[in-house]
Amino acid sequence: MPPAPRRIDVHQHIVPAFYRDRLAEAGIAEAGGRTLPGWSAEDALGTMDLLGTATAIVSVSAPGTAFLADPDEAAELARRLNDHCAALPTEHPGRFGWFATLPMPDVTACAAEARRALDELGADGVVLLANSAGTYLGADGQDALWRTLDEREAVVFVHPAELPAPAVDGIPPFAADFLLDTTRAAYLLVRNGIVRRYPRVRFILSHAGGFLPYASHRLAGPLAGDTGRSPLDVLDDLRGFYFDTALSSTPAALPTLLAFARPGHVLFGSDWPFAPAAGAQYFANGLDTGVDPATLAAVNRTGAEALFPRLATASCAVPPARPAPVRLRHAAQRTAARLFFRLLQPGTG
Repeated sequence: MPPAPRRIDVHQHIVPAFYRDRLAEAGIAEAGGRTLPGWSAEDALGTMDLLGTATAIVSVSAPGTAFLADPDEAAELARRLNDHCAALPTEHPGRFGWFATLPMPDVTACAAEARRALDELGADGVVLLANSAGTYLGADGQDALWRTLDEREAVVFVHPAELPAPAVDGIPPFAADFLLDTTRAAYLLVRNGIVRRYPRVRFILSHAGGFLPYASHRLAGPLAGDTGRSPLDVLDDLRGFYFDTALSSTPAALPTLLAFARPGHVLFGSDWPFAPAAGAQYFANGLDTGVDPATLAAVNRTGAEALFPRLATASCAVPPARPAPVRLRHAAQRTAARLFFRLLQPGTG
């Protein structure tokens, strides 16, 4: 019998039917080169039980509302998405939190919706795409939004989008471009002083920060040159970000992330349903078998509890027992995923 679920997943997505329909009206059937997945709360809960996840903080993935050219339409869609997400914690107590969608790049509308979502709807933070219609986080003219978020000590979940340039034939954007997109946003947030001027905003970078941990010292040189600050100060800013483990808990990536990030700044992420359950299991196994127990506890739960205090004071959500066939199927899936993970590790074949 597996232990009661304990993970807090900060990188799980929601694809409501009305949002899928709105994308279809705009001729959009995929995100980042992947077909839009199906979503339901029941399927989400089933995958969470499989992964040992107590609570998932859900968000809308790319393209968010940036595909709409009319700012009023984008703001209305953001409001509808946020109203929808706000109902999940009530419908499934203890199992869901949510990041509010903001209609970037309209900064005034974003600040207004952030106030509504955080102050009235109880959002756990906001999700912002690294770039929205080519405008990157950290660009000039966004201070009204950062002030609003700083006043509320908000958590900002930074998710990549497709680069503001044509994709390269044969390379799906999610495979490589997404990592660069996140790295670009983090670079500008440091270069343009956002993380220093608004220190109460906490940023979570998706997918282990893209290329950031691996290339941090390389990035620190030009950042120091541009800002006139020391490379050590720049590296300190880069280490101030939080990072999730979505698609990144491997023997190649995880040691670099843990070596670079501050203690408690690495959080569990699954990227479900854009990452199918089998893929989420694969990377969760990399985390479970690749770190010491204290670090694992911090990644799985205590780091997120510090970032989201309400989750630390709430009792751990334990789902109702699943029927025996479901429990057996989950056990078989976990065993198969562990075996598959070991087969793909260097030196074990």
